[in-house]
Amino acid sequence: MSDTSNIVVRVRNLKVGYGDTVILHNINFDVECGEVFVILGGSGSGKSTLLKSLIGLVAPLEGEIWIEGINLLSASGKERRDLLHKFGVAYQSGALFGSMTLLENVRLPLDELTTMPEPLKELAALAKLKLVGLGASVEKMPAELSGGMQKRAAIARAMALDPGILFLDEPSAGLDPVTAADLDLLIKELARLFGITFVIVSHDLASIYSIADRVILLDSLTKTISVEGQPAQLRDTVTDPRVRRFFRREADVEASSTHL
Repeated sequence: MSDTSNIVVRVRNLKVGYGDTVILHNINFDVECGEVFVILGGSGSGKSTLLKSLIGLVAPLEGEIWIEGINLLSASGKERRDLLHKFGVAYQSGALFGSMTLLENVRLPLDELTTMPEPLKELAALAKLKLVGLGASVEKMPAELSGGMQKRAAIARAMALDPGILFLDEPSAGLDPVTAADLDLLIKELARLFGITFVIVSHDLASIYSIADRVILLDSLTKTISVEGQPAQLRDTVTDPRVRRFFRREADVEASSTHL
């Protein structure tokens, strides 16, 4: 990428793991403003650990993570707090508080992190719920919602502070194909209309081909990025058999035959 001014997430020489166990190393990638960027990989490839590092939950063993020009790993005090407000996170489970209504869930970041007047908090939370198609469900409890609606509510809460970047963990996991497609459409619309940058961990190929501008594929054997690019182009042109099987959802016939 030649236009570095357009890069909002920059990862350099990242090594992540726990103690002496290295899960990923030599991780390098950039994410452009307004891009839908997807992190792929099979089970055990380190997708979740990488995401936790990107949002500041897990300290990497080595390397740098820059978000909107600020080094996440060295930022402290007010600079770190301000940086954490620049992005929102929606977890795979939704992580909604069951004792709160949808409106109260979405208001929570505003209650805890801002000094906005109460009426403005209410209006801001309602606006976010309307953006994700839940304007008529503000007084419902999470248990009253379908899985797809819970995912939408989690995205609304992640948007509460108007961040420029949203990190989503397996947004379509557990959803039926139609509901997952509806959620894909919402993500594309939010990116297109509001210029929100999405960094998404996923293994749902149908969703990836629908929403991703660019992907990286993590390899559990080499413990690094095996390929980067547009998903459809990688599916049609990649020569590495393991990568090709992933993007084409093909079984490893040789590996399977050893278990028969």
